[in-house]
Amino acid sequence: MFKFTKNWPKDFDFSVIFILITGLIFRGAIAYWIAPGYDESYYYIYSHQLDWSYFDHPPMIALSTGLGTWLTGIANQFTIRWGALLLYTGSLWLLYLTGKRLFNPYVAKLTLIIASIIPAFGIVFGIFTLPDVPLIFFWSASFYCAVSEFFTDADTPPQPYRPTYRLAILGILVGLTCLSKYHGFFIGLGFVIFCLTIAQYRAVFRSGWLWLGLGLFIMTLFPLWYWNLQHDWVSFGFHLSKRFQTPKPFNILGVLGVLLGNSLIMFPTLGLPMVWLMAKNLGQQIPTFFSSKARLKRSDLANRQWLILCVSVPLIVGFSLVGGYYFVTPTWAVPGFWTPTLLLGYWMGQRSKRWTYKWLKYSGITIVTLLLLTLLHLNLGIFQKPSQYAIFGGIVSPRYDPSTEVLDITQLQQAFVDSPVFSDALANSQFIFTNLYFLGGLIDLAIHPLKPIPVDCFCRDPRGFAFWNDPQEWLGKNGLLITNKRFVEKPEVIDRYRPYFQEFQKIGEIPIKRGGVVTNIFYVYQGKNFLKVYP
Repeated sequence: MFKFTKNWPKDFDFSVIFILITGLIFRGAIAYWIAPGYDESYYYIYSHQLDWSYFDHPPMIALSTGLGTWLTGIANQFTIRWGALLLYTGSLWLLYLTGKRLFNPYVAKLTLIIASIIPAFGIVFGIFTLPDVPLIFFWSASFYCAVSEFFTDADTPPQPYRPTYRLAILGILVGLTCLSKYHGFFIGLGFVIFCLTIAQYRAVFRSGWLWLGLGLFIMTLFPLWYWNLQHDWVSFGFHLSKRFQTPKPFNILGVLGVLLGNSLIMFPTLGLPMVWLMAKNLGQQIPTFFSSKARLKRSDLANRQWLILCVSVPLIVGFSLVGGYYFVTPTWAVPGFWTPTLLLGYWMGQRSKRWTYKWLKYSGITIVTLLLLTLLHLNLGIFQKPSQYAIFGGIVSPRYDPSTEVLDITQLQQAFVDSPVFSDALANSQFIFTNLYFLGGLIDLAIHPLKPIPVDCFCRDPRGFAFWNDPQEWLGKNGLLITNKRFVEKPEVIDRYRPYFQEFQKIGEIPIKRGGVVTNIFYVYQGKNFLKVYP
């Protein structure tokens, strides 16, 4: 055996390393082949507009997105995802260690397998570069630290609780979780709920370690509150009010839709049992807090499961209730289901091994097959009609296929390399703008490697673009408008920009093909002599 294994525990399960590496390779292949999404490209701009924080999110996403481009000097769909690939592997490792301490190595391994094959986890936390990537990494680190603080190893008898230095470390880790995404405040809330509801852990609130941890938490959040202090707390205002300005009457179907939607994107054979186990465990645990006799009889196992619920349920319930009033993207609540994976692993650990591995095996095969078919369609259009790679003649026309929104921006980039018209226009322009903020990210990812030219968004909702550029500097200069087909079909979208330039004309089209068929078109306009700042 290699020397580096000499000091490893004799009972170490090397299949754990195999699972982690296999998952990394599989996710890496998807990350390499699938075109960048709107949000991912937008976060790429974060990585070369470094700041203490950002309008939409805290700063950690800029670091995780920029990792691959800074190391390689190359910016493309694969390198911007290096952070996601590596951090998710770390998140899975931390989840495994947590399962070992809470329950046992077998449950930990089952949990690792479950988390590795759940498609929503792999995509949102482990392939695409999203704020959820660093969120789940530091969420996992925070939870592991809390489990180590509150509980002994699973094979060690419970001991009377005494607060330790880990509370100070926990303050930093929860702070880093919040610097990843605002969801991080939920895990801090969960730890407070746990300590308030279990009598023996209320000693936390009398410990100096807690107050040191609180101080370190506030210090860790410095980038977040410092940036917002400079910008009138605009980020908090956006997330707490502007996103939710026009509520509809409360509809319980919206709540159920969030729960069902999350169950489906986690895959029904795994998501539905997880939701059922959480509901069942809550139903068993909550009544014990209303009976002094039941509280005294609570087991250590119940407390371990209660900690899982405390950090997960508030986030899930919170976004589910919001779904009763507003449209909620299913992925908003997905982080809440990360730690309950441990409950599903524990439950499966009580079933027969043959039954459990069959369940996971067939779920995994089905999930991988569906992911591969989806990847082939996104890249080759195997279900597209027409497509040179279509199977059975294709099924759906590009006109009605939402997957055509996943744009191969290498074709946009190559057009500016190959075409003298586009090359000259880029060389003679000092800025680029578009009409929607999410298009700005795709354009920046395609053009910035060719020329580090500012990209802006002239629209009502510019998001972070409002803080990255000063259009006053472009007065008297030339700019390029780049947009795509669905907006050019509305003449008023283009006409609104004509008064801002002395001359404004279309210089060309860039077709985006999939399966040999044009599925979208970028349109390029050049404006000469920028006259006034938009709007």
